Amino acid sequence: MNKLHVHSLRKHEILRKKLPISLLFKRGRSLKGDFLKMVYASLDPENNCAPGIPAILFAVSKKTVPSSVQRNRVKRMMREAYRLEKSHVERREEVHHDGGASEQLCIAFLFTGRKKTFPNLDAFREEISRLLHNMTLS
Repeated sequence: MNKLHVHSLRKHEILRKKLPISLLFKRGRSLKGDFLKMVYASLDPENNCAPGIPAILFAVSKKTVPSSVQRNRVKRMMREAYRLEKSHVERREEVHHDGGASEQLCIAFLFTGRKKTFPNLDAFREEISRLLHNMTLS
């Protein structure tokens, strides 16, 4: 029963510390979709991270979505969409890193949609997949 599911999103994959988050927004590149913005950068890994697994941050501002219930729903949908699409990112990471570099990919997904209605899970999956596919790793 120790076998992990392929599409799991574990606690140590979530980006929480203040320093890596500030470095991500200072040094990172960004891509903008219809209702999501993705900021990504390769940073020095944290002590508790697994190699080859990107650190992820999901954010929805109070200004964009005033209701906390709706903000939490959008974040849940973003996490679920990423969780289902993350195997593509891990494969790209393995191809990009030939075992030499000791940097970790950090990604932040920011919800920027300003419509009254929120996208469904399929729209989030398509948007995240498109953004991850257009990401250039250097």
